[in-house]
Amino acid sequence: MRRATILVLDGVGTGELPDAYLYGDSGSDTLGNLAKEVGGLDLPNLERLGLGLLHSIPGIQPVSEPAASYGRMAELSAGKDSTTGHWEMMGIVTPTPFPIYPNGFPEEIIAALERATCRSVIGNRAASGTEIIEELGPEHQESGDLIVYTSADSVLQIAAHEDTVPLEELYAACAEARRLLSPPHQVSRVIARPFTGPPGSYARMMEGRRDYATDPPVPNLLSEMERAGIPRTGVGKVDDLFNRRSLTTVHVGDNSEGLTVLEDLLGSVEGGLIFANLVDFDTRWGHRNDSEGFVRGLQEIDERLPALLGQMRGASGDGCTDLLIITADHGNDPTTPSTDHSREHVPLLVHTPGSAGSDLGIRSSFCDIAATLVELFDLDSVLPGSSFLQQVLHGRGLPDGSRR
Repeated sequence: MRRATILVLDGVGTGELPDAYLYGDSGSDTLGNLAKEVGGLDLPNLERLGLGLLHSIPGIQPVSEPAASYGRMAELSAGKDSTTGHWEMMGIVTPTPFPIYPNGFPEEIIAALERATCRSVIGNRAASGTEIIEELGPEHQESGDLIVYTSADSVLQIAAHEDTVPLEELYAACAEARRLLSPPHQVSRVIARPFTGPPGSYARMMEGRRDYATDPPVPNLLSEMERAGIPRTGVGKVDDLFNRRSLTTVHVGDNSEGLTVLEDLLGSVEGGLIFANLVDFDTRWGHRNDSEGFVRGLQEIDERLPALLGQMRGASGDGCTDLLIITADHGNDPTTPSTDHSREHVPLLVHTPGSAGSDLGIRSSFCDIAATLVELFDLDSVLPGSSFLQQVLHGRGLPDGSRR
């Protein structure tokens, strides 16, 4: 049975999109600017795949015989958040951006949330999560009030200390907020942000984070694979972004654990889709403008890449093909004054064992991933996008690019 793995490096962009200026992101280039700031990146395994062929990344050489097909993708949807990015990979274009609340949420929303949870709300403004927790954490612990905040993205986030508000109660509060946020206030995600520790040393519980997304439109690749009986397994926050529709996910605490789970799945899952998100580039480093942490994260990916590639299966007599697609959902340039997502191209590296690699160009939509997997899995479905499967197979030198 054919198998595809999508590895999303959350926030690892590759240069501004033509409309980046509309989002205040002119000049953003997560990988390029990061490489310049640190004096060049050293990522030999990603370099061998063809990372240096995407665009100029100091320290990454453009190899002559890449081990993967390579290109970049532009986002067709309006926005620059994880939901629109992941949805578009599954064939969902979002023409109207989700609403944002730079001045906080309307009083009627906050009042309804207070009634539903029997707790008052403090904060209700755009803020850095770590900063507002440090600022309002002591008041929250004394009063039991919920800390509500947002960002430049379409999110409502609720933070609570695990000793003040039990985790299950925090999740229930987020579920209530999700229910209350109907159009025109249908934000992309409600996020539970539990934290621990004493005042002055608070720490967010990354493994306790939960995202409550709005339901994705159907059909999409996940729903079509479900209809066809093809397995689908997620790693990280992927199921949260699809509101747990058509996907079962293994939640992880950090990138390192996510890579371990992904390696285990590649050794045990025989076919279907493995859809993994490594969120630390975004939450731990991008949003905090932590370039050094970002570089360490990229180095860990690079060091562990051979083990992942070693689990890939080559084509057999029945035409079985194993694809690994490395990409991102948006940018999050840690070198700019902004601490929010950036409207950028994302990388596209597609490896299949024995591949000589081919130039996939600049794809006009993330939907090209969905179209490619529709073809790979022989789905009787019509989704947006243009498949690059034959270009990848041609790079392998298959005589007819045959499918199973």
